[in-house]
Amino acid sequence: MAGGKARKEKPKASAAAHTPYQGGISFHKSKGQHILKNPLLVDSIVQKAGIKSTDTILEIGPGTGNLTKKLLEAGKAVVAVEVDPRMVLELQRRFQGTPLSNRLKVIQGDVLKTDLPYFDICVANIPYQISSPLTFKLLNHQPSFRCAIIMFQREFAMRLVAQPGDKLYCRLTVNTQLLARVSHLLKVGKNNFRPPPKVDSSVVRIEPRKPRIEVKQKEWDGFLRICFNRKNKTLGSIFRQKSVITLLEKNYKTVQALKLSGQGLMEDNDNKMDFSRPRDNNEDLNMEVEDDDDGADEEMQVEDGDVEGEPSEFKDKVLGVLKEGDFEEKRSSKLTLQEFLYLLSLFNKAGIHFS
Repeated sequence: MAGGKARKEKPKASAAAHTPYQGGISFHKSKGQHILKNPLLVDSIVQKAGIKSTDTILEIGPGTGNLTKKLLEAGKAVVAVEVDPRMVLELQRRFQGTPLSNRLKVIQGDVLKTDLPYFDICVANIPYQISSPLTFKLLNHQPSFRCAIIMFQREFAMRLVAQPGDKLYCRLTVNTQLLARVSHLLKVGKNNFRPPPKVDSSVVRIEPRKPRIEVKQKEWDGFLRICFNRKNKTLGSIFRQKSVITLLEKNYKTVQALKLSGQGLMEDNDNKMDFSRPRDNNEDLNMEVEDDDDGADEEMQVEDGDVEGEPSEFKDKVLGVLKEGDFEEKRSSKLTLQEFLYLLSLFNKAGIHFS
């Protein structure tokens, strides 16, 4: 029934069919437009979101409004961000003249480039190609929201909720769990969408940590890049690499020189992550696919060998930190968030920095 003829000649007739208000609109897979068609699934997502009658809800990519309608019924107001002008028009048409219309605000634009207003909760079925930058945009949003219920591609979702030792545990996992508690809610098969995507999906609950765990952003990112450069190797072998020792020694000398000149770089009260400054949207785009043993960062290839046989006072200092915390034989793929934080604090205590 979804053939071209039905769409072209009878756009209004479909309002009474099983695809309400989706008449003449064709969906663009390139924009990640996959509309939820299963009403039971929509109900389940709204129920699991735990929406209060006083909540302002942010919806990203509302499409034709199947989820939007349920959100409007459950909360106080919905702010919907939609990039496709056709969908915006359809959304406004759908609720025009209904009691729900004055509680819906539609913002047309790219959510990654849009200044988001205040919201209590985010519920969204998003285009999967923006999963990583959107996740971090939300987690850096101020004031902080209560939780986000988001549909992701299954593998991306499983990376977010992975635990130490899981195959999908990676830098994305640790960076996300530094900022939020993440839990898996629902598995969603591809046949629940129109048109069906090529992959299955999962719904995830993200709750920003309150209070925040404070670390310096560049320092933390530099540290994790090294640790996950070869996540299944021991930290001892990773930190023996020539490129790693050279980088850390250069940072060490810079810090010592600045301290001698009285500038006092990287003091404790400056060792905090800046949560008010939005991250570069491109910063995390590839985070979900780069942490395998065959995907090292370009600037830190293992081919340069190690400095095992070369006498180095600074190398001994670095390895001494690993020994102090009993980390030399441990692997990044099995370290908890708390262990990463503890190891970074040991390095910093020894005057070793990663940015």
